[in-house]
Amino acid sequence: MRKQEKADAIAEILENLYPETPIPLDHQDPYTLLVAVLLSAQCTDERVNKVTPHLFEAASNPWDMVQMEVDDIKSIIRPCGLSPRKSKAIHQLSQILLDKYQGEVPQSFEALEALPGVGHKTASVVMSQAFGVPAFPVDTHIHRLAYRWTLSTGKNVEKTEADLKRLFPREKWNKLHLQIIFFGREYCPARGHDPYTCPICSKYGRKTLFK
Repeated sequence: MRKQEKADAIAEILENLYPETPIPLDHQDPYTLLVAVLLSAQCTDERVNKVTPHLFEAASNPWDMVQMEVDDIKSIIRPCGLSPRKSKAIHQLSQILLDKYQGEVPQSFEALEALPGVGHKTASVVMSQAFGVPAFPVDTHIHRLAYRWTLSTGKNVEKTEADLKRLFPREKWNKLHLQIIFFGREYCPARGHDPYTCPICSKYGRKTLFK
């Protein structure tokens, strides 16, 4: 089977399993989404969703966030891990949004990636989920699954992103990246994975999975 045929078949399985793709991180607007995605680095969405209500009760916009002390932000977000770095980034990017963008989250990859604590993956999530711009955010989970399904060589996330963008239609990127995340959590986890029962790996999985 050609790789493109496999990709099309996988997309059909994902669409049948997850016709609806709610955004996993709770948020109210682009700013709160940006902060939530930043907090999700090396942290589960579930834990982030437990922390952000407390943070956003104190400050849900850049004007209020810059009024907070970095240590106060750090104490609230500590359960998410990396709190010293993340708290500084949240405070600094909030000030930049006020200074350069009238408090609004910019709608470009370049501007987002220039913000403290915001890498390409975070920018891609915000662009796709907040602004509807086609993007294919690749986290470690999507990177792992693309390798398992032989859709990418797995050399690095940049290569995986390029491979997936080439295989799937641009208009489906935003939904597909969420569908793959949902699938990974339910059927294709990093540990305890059974390729024989996995709806995708059982049909299209890399041969080494079955050894």
